[in-house]
Amino acid sequence: MNIGFISTRLAGVDGVSLETAKMVKVFEKMGHECFYCAGELDSEAKPGWLVPSMHFYDPVAKLIHDEVFKNPEPAPKTFQRIYTVADTIRQSLEGFIDEYNIDLIVPQNASTIPMNISLGVAIADLIKRTQIRTICHHHDFYWERERFVNNNIQDILDEAFPPDLKSIRHLVISTVMQRRLKGWRGIDALYLPNVFDFENSPPAPDEYAMTFRDELGIGADDLIALQPTRIVRRKAIEKAIELIRKLDDDRIVLIITGYEGDEPGGYGEWLRDEAERSGIRYKFIGNYVGTERGERDGHKVYTLWDIYPHAHFITYPSVYEGFGNALIETMYFRKPLIVHQYPAYLADIRSKGVQAVEFWHDLDDDILAQTRRLIDDDAWRKQMTDTNYAVGREHFSLKVLERVVKVAMQRFDFDHIY
Repeated sequence: MNIGFISTRLAGVDGVSLETAKMVKVFEKMGHECFYCAGELDSEAKPGWLVPSMHFYDPVAKLIHDEVFKNPEPAPKTFQRIYTVADTIRQSLEGFIDEYNIDLIVPQNASTIPMNISLGVAIADLIKRTQIRTICHHHDFYWERERFVNNNIQDILDEAFPPDLKSIRHLVISTVMQRRLKGWRGIDALYLPNVFDFENSPPAPDEYAMTFRDELGIGADDLIALQPTRIVRRKAIEKAIELIRKLDDDRIVLIITGYEGDEPGGYGEWLRDEAERSGIRYKFIGNYVGTERGERDGHKVYTLWDIYPHAHFITYPSVYEGFGNALIETMYFRKPLIVHQYPAYLADIRSKGVQAVEFWHDLDDDILAQTRRLIDDDAWRKQMTDTNYAVGREHFSLKVLERVVKVAMQRFDFDHIY
């Protein structure tokens, strides 16, 4: 069977792109062929179609977004533009389906969060017109983000984010989202957590990965506190800065791997100022990180897999996450974790037996004492990380992904699904 993945962006190290790659791996293991259609694709992406108007960076998509979420009374031409662009995108999607003989489409968050409104409308229209079998994989619902709550397109959001159609099976990445989708829209969904290949331990760092510290000017005895996320406000990276400041340990350098620009506002600039004011040792290294090794601006580029082995502990102070891909990645690389108790963590991760230094908004003396023990007590670190790896193998492995995908596909009337 030919399966088409559709999204605003299938590139880089954001959670949607990473989870898509894992789903592709499972589908291919089941004997299917996979193809991509998105507004941005990596150079090594699966065969497919690049449609720039599907990206949330597309100028028209951004114009529409700002009109409907920032303007109390958008002009009628804004709504005309939404549907005109949607019609063009739908035709591109139909071309993609025809070119690759697609039997099943998998919109990846494109029918979930209205970053590109016309794309969501186009997908809903496509499914209505063709009745193509669809698995909608939802990572972030619009009602979970403050900036989307006040809007002038509620009828469009009800229609397309996500659409409630007979030929769609829905997947969500947390039980919190599962309950809210049922409560808000009356839509049933299967729970599919973020996963990792816990059946196979990560490889030891090779010669290239071992150049990371020298390339970044980090000493062999320095302790790396790693913040392996994008720079967006809900990640609350300022709490990682506060933690390092309060620990007052000259050995520690905070490394922030992510890029910024996915959300409006000046959070990245403010965060850099906050780090400078704090007096801690820190580095923003987004320009050194990519999906592939290489060279950029005269220096090496590393993957996150190259960087994780160098970390002493991971900071994950997010106020909200759909699930937490980087957290599962932390468990996979057997690194200890300092985490804020966001809802999906409490519901679906901690409840499985994951161990971490946990805080709830405030970094008090007890949290600092636990963190200092985590830094210096090797036996405790090993017990914690071994436990977390075992939890990951049981609850967050590729086998879990395969099982849930098979259940979703069995709900269609394919004669042979795998």
